[in-house]
Amino acid sequence: MPATLNPYLSFKDNARDAMTFYQSVLGGNLTISTFDELHAAQDPSEGQLVMHSQLETPSGFTLMGSDTPSRMEYQPGSNFSISLSGGPDTEEELRGYWDGLSDGAVISMPLEKAIWGATFGMLTDKFGIAWLVNIAGEPMPGAPEA
Repeated sequence: MPATLNPYLSFKDNARDAMTFYQSVLGGNLTISTFDELHAAQDPSEGQLVMHSQLETPSGFTLMGSDTPSRMEYQPGSNFSISLSGGPDTEEELRGYWDGLSDGAVISMPLEKAIWGATFGMLTDKFGIAWLVNIAGEPMPGAPEA
């Protein structure tokens, strides 16, 4: 699987509606996982919010999105990130991107093993652009299947 780059959109309590709308416009296959499904809800009232969604279109577009939990800041107009993703065969490449982007960056989540089995990190680069890096891997023991 080659490394990919795509937009990652953040919403406030309406990610499911937005991603379903984009699917109706662009077509394709939409997958949605909630905070509860991934055992990641820190506030029980947010369990049914979207932790991750991904739309793969027939034209080859990929659009990802999620709801922003109340513990995180949400600012319309800056509610997007750039996602770099790949499989184990692109780990060295993706870690290299992470290392380069980390220069002068604010790291909000270190690049480390996540509950869904990937190695994942979040940072805001020195130019104010938010980046997500996700290196697919095997789920951690006891983790739900995504």
